[in-house]
Amino acid sequence: MVNTIIFDLGDVFLNKDKQAKVDAFASLGLYGWNEALETLEKKFETGKIDSDAYLKGIQPFTDNASLEAIRDAWNAGIADFPLYRLEFLQKLVPNYRLFLLSNTDPIHIEKFEQDVGMSFYRDFYQCFEKVYFSHEIGVRKPSDEAFNFLTTNHDIQPKNTIVVDDKKFNTDAAEALGFMVWNLQKGVEDVIELFDKKVIPMETAR
Repeated sequence: MVNTIIFDLGDVFLNKDKQAKVDAFASLGLYGWNEALETLEKKFETGKIDSDAYLKGIQPFTDNASLEAIRDAWNAGIADFPLYRLEFLQKLVPNYRLFLLSNTDPIHIEKFEQDVGMSFYRDFYQCFEKVYFSHEIGVRKPSDEAFNFLTTNHDIQPKNTIVVDDKKFNTDAAEALGFMVWNLQKGVEDVIELFDKKVIPMETAR
């Protein structure tokens, strides 16, 4: 019986536009994300470096772009958050333990909150028993530590929990730990189809 759902944020609730980010960085002279930048991003997403250090770390790979321009390019991939998804999430609250587990960083969270406004993001966060961002907990998916962080701190039983994530390597990792999973296909599926896709009865209670 499913009594807990762990959701991702990006491309599950919050739409992202990868091409917009690629184009924005290309306009700054950065044409591709190399291994050094991947390592830098991982440090940022796990809280090992702050926003200023991250932007300065990207700067040498551009045509000497300003930190503000780099920040804007980094945020270019943040798109919209449809209201109907929040309304769907709110309907789950009485019947499930809900958690948010997202690989993200303070720059993206600040952008998201500015775009949707305080009332919206407060309503969103309040749907969850707890919200976890990778830069705050120091680990990110698909590391076992990220999922174990939740199970250890909240007495979550993987066999009674479904993980919803758009990245297959994340759902593969969760499945290996005993979770049920839904690898949501961006552009093909929508989170509001959760019960259609996974056949989870709405009446399932805690």
